[in-house]
Amino acid sequence: MDSVAMASGAEEGDDWELRHDDDGFTYKILKRRRLLDSTAAAQSPLPDPMADERHRRQRKRKILLKLKSRYQKEIDQWELLSSNLHAMQERANQQLELQTRQQDVREMASSSLGSPSTNMEGSSESLIDKLLSQAEEQEAVIHDVSCLCDIAEAMCNAQQEWLAQSYIDLPVWSSPRKLMASLCDE
Repeated sequence: MDSVAMASGAEEGDDWELRHDDDGFTYKILKRRRLLDSTAAAQSPLPDPMADERHRRQRKRKILLKLKSRYQKEIDQWELLSSNLHAMQERANQQLELQTRQQDVREMASSSLGSPSTNMEGSSESLIDKLLSQAEEQEAVIHDVSCLCDIAEAMCNAQQEWLAQSYIDLPVWSSPRKLMASLCDE
C-alpha cells in the first residue's frame, strides 16, 4: 500500500476523502489543502461596523432615489392631467361667459325698446338662439364621433382584408406539386 501511495505522490500524513457518485460508485480522493483560504482567513480583519453602516446607508439611498424617480413620474402625469382639466374648465367658463354676455346684450336691446311685445319677442329670440347654439355644438360632437367611428371601421376592414389575404396566399390552395415544393424548401 505504501508503494502505491508513494507512486501516486501522496504522503503518509495526507487526509483522504470518500466521494459518492450519482451512479453508485464510491472512491477515495486526496483532500486538497486550503492554504490560500486559511491564510486569507487568518489575515482578514474583523468586519468594520462603520463600513457596514456606510454600505447599508448607500443601499438605502439608492432604493429611496429609485422610489423618488418612480413617484416623480407619476406626479408629473397627474400634473399634466390636472393642467389639461383646468384648461378645459377655463375654456368652458369662457364660452359660458361669452354666451351670458350675448344674452345680456340682447336683453338690454329688447328692454331699451320698451314695448312689452318686443320684450317677449327678444326673450323668445334669445331662447331660440341658445337652443340653436346647443344644437350646433351637439352636431359638431356627433360629427367628430362619426369621424372616429369611420376611422375605426376602416382600420378593422383593412385588418380583416389583410388576414383574409394571408389565408388566401397560403401554399395549401395552390397545386399539390407547389405545396410539396414549399414544404420541402422549409
